[in-house]
Amino acid sequence: MIGAETIQVVGGVIILIAFAQVAVLLYGTWRGSALARVQQGLANDFLQRRVEAETLSREIERAKTSATWSGIRKFRINEKVLEGGDICSFYLVPHDGKALPPFLPGQYLTFNLRLPDREKPLVRCYSLSDSPFQTDYYRVSIKRLGPPPREPDAPPGLSSNYFHTELNAGDIVDVKAPSGNFFLDLSKHRPVILIGGGVGLTPMVSMLMAICESGSQREVWFFYGVRDGDECVMKEKLEALEAEHENVHLRLCYSKPADGEVEGEDFHHAARVSVDLFKEVLPSNNYEYYMCGPPPMMTSLTTDLRAWGVPDGDVNLEAFGPASVKKKAPAEAQAAEASTGHVVTFARSNKKLTWDGSHDSILELAEANGVELDSGCRAGSCGTCITAVKTGEVSYVEEPGSLPEQGSCLACISVPKTDLALDA
Repeated sequence: MIGAETIQVVGGVIILIAFAQVAVLLYGTWRGSALARVQQGLANDFLQRRVEAETLSREIERAKTSATWSGIRKFRINEKVLEGGDICSFYLVPHDGKALPPFLPGQYLTFNLRLPDREKPLVRCYSLSDSPFQTDYYRVSIKRLGPPPREPDAPPGLSSNYFHTELNAGDIVDVKAPSGNFFLDLSKHRPVILIGGGVGLTPMVSMLMAICESGSQREVWFFYGVRDGDECVMKEKLEALEAEHENVHLRLCYSKPADGEVEGEDFHHAARVSVDLFKEVLPSNNYEYYMCGPPPMMTSLTTDLRAWGVPDGDVNLEAFGPASVKKKAPAEAQAAEASTGHVVTFARSNKKLTWDGSHDSILELAEANGVELDSGCRAGSCGTCITAVKTGEVSYVEEPGSLPEQGSCLACISVPKTDLALDA
């Protein structure tokens, strides 16, 4: 089925042909015919690219459906590559040797990590950082996280340090199939802005590579924000993609360039990625925006893009977390989040707690009171925190990636709407 955008293009083609016919009347048979041939050729070429893009998107979906798996599948780490900036890429191949399903650029893998000192697997999600047309392996690029800057005595990131220090080539990891609702639609041709902050670069690289390798001519601006050159990873690859594709425009933004790093030579802008920078560089605000990065950056960008007149529907973001930027909750959910006094019963843990509004979600309420709930992305996407609801109702404070089945809730983004009993 051809989409609405293709129908619009066909309409544009008809207009171009009509224009050529008018040219014949105005400028004579020979000159008008030449113009008509040019217009017809351009229109046919544009229409062909659009149809090819939609066909490619459908083929990816079909292959994804036919080759995907449910539950856990074992993968071997085939290669471990240090990228710089405390980021390491892990190349994963299926242990069973069977085919890999393609993924949509921007999606992630969910890992069940069996840490030695934990009874239950640690669930974490990491974005795929390579082209969706790569069928020999999956790649994730993971930044090693230390203690939070304001809590130097807190433990470092469990999963990232486990990947960096404990896992090596030849080791086996448990992985769920690619998923996530943050991805680039390859059937579209509208210009896009891709924004990566720090390790948030990873899904953006996947999107950029997908555009380039699909043959799409859509205009792309790639803004990559880091502190300095030591934190700038995959720079040579990004520069090569820009050099090879006229439609790609790379902008490296260093917020605190190191001594000896020269603006205009080593990087493009001595500034953070911001809407003020967009206003200087871009011809207009008429783009689709995709972003992944630190919470302050995404909060600032989403607020300022709205003030610049960019519709909320044109701004797409990924957040692992706790969720970096909350989507605006429906009025009903906002009211439920603000309400207090509901009793939340964790049946298997034999705990009854009163919702006082001091926590952002049922998951946080549970964790603060010693109730163990599995979790992963903490943004309503991966489904790890699905919990059975015995009685009562919940409201979602963020838009779920997909709603769980009736009688269950996503604990990481839900709050009690009434008194509640959970099978936890």
